[in-house]
Amino acid sequence: QLHTPTNQILLSLAVSDLLVGLVMMPVEIKYIEACWFLGDFMCTLYYVLDYVITSASVANMVLISIDRYIAICDPLHYTTRVTKERVQGCVCLCWICSVIFRILLLQDHLAQPGRSNSCFGECVVVINYIAGVVDLVFTFIMPISVIIFLYMKLLVVAVSQARAMRSHIAVVAAQRSGPLTVKKTELKAARTLGLVVVVFLFCFCPYYYPVLAGQDTSVDASSASAEIWLAHFNSCLNPVIYALFYPWFRKSIKHILTLKILKPGSRDVKIL
Repeated sequence: QLHTPTNQILLSLAVSDLLVGLVMMPVEIKYIEACWFLGDFMCTLYYVLDYVITSASVANMVLISIDRYIAICDPLHYTTRVTKERVQGCVCLCWICSVIFRILLLQDHLAQPGRSNSCFGECVVVINYIAGVVDLVFTFIMPISVIIFLYMKLLVVAVSQARAMRSHIAVVAAQRSGPLTVKKTELKAARTLGLVVVVFLFCFCPYYYPVLAGQDTSVDASSASAEIWLAHFNSCLNPVIYALFYPWFRKSIKHILTLKILKPGSRDVKIL
């Protein structure tokens, strides 16, 4: 029941959030205010993974916004325009582009690991101002602009649809359990996306402050700053938001934690 194009994008977002919790944060916890003993190459690789996961998360949010836009603004063509195969291709493309973009952005550090370290035991990557601006534009400004633009158009369509429903209430009253329920579901998904975007802005604005102030961005894994922790904390908030807004999310978690998912016929349990 949950194998839908929208949930495939949510799965990709969940994978990126999970990688932050399994790979990024344990390293920061272990080496906070301590020396880095994994070597310069592992230091650079750590940052590449960090940035790839972040870029993929942002790209996934853009895909979710496009998916919701089509579902609400062009519902009659949604099933033909948004298919599982197309969504899978877009998700894979997001991850591949994130890897290529980050490798190009950090190619100097990959070619010369440890170039920004001033002493042994440091794990520092300094992104110059130009690279920081490119990162800011492609990872922050452009995606957020697309999401906000689509979200505003989505709200305009939703308001116009609500007015049309009110003006023809006598006609649609008999079908209230059908189309109106679908619209409420789509609008709820749009509101959830809006909250996710607001949380993202709150968590990532402090990280991009040096670029906005015209400075180089220096990131030190051996003494992770509050900006890095706040950016990674965004990955913790995403599943909480979805758990609060979606009953099917809560039912699925309960189904998994109680091990009912291991019982025969568990895939046919009514979740939606």
